[in-house]
Amino acid sequence: MTDVFKALADETRRLILDELATRDGQTLFEICSLLIARHGINSSRQAISQHLTVLESAGLVTVQWRGRSKLHYLNREPLADLTQRWLNPGKDAS
Repeated sequence: MTDVFKALADETRRLILDELATRDGQTLFEICSLLIARHGINSSRQAISQHLTVLESAGLVTVQWRGRSKLHYLNREPLADLTQRWLNPGKDAS
């Protein structure tokens, strides 16, 4: 759970999750383009890739290879676990 909070502590990572929540299954290039166009974040692809690695390590993003493209997906399960812990204590997360 600590990894989830660390991942969510960064605004750029939260914006990446926002974009994946809007449309799942995006490539690094697509995410970088959206961050520039919608949020004015002009970070390098390397920096965004590192943010995605942090999100993936926290379990908030999963990846799937489709040919030569690496697609990123939002995994809501860790967020549901957090919600369950404090907003619905005593109820099963599933």
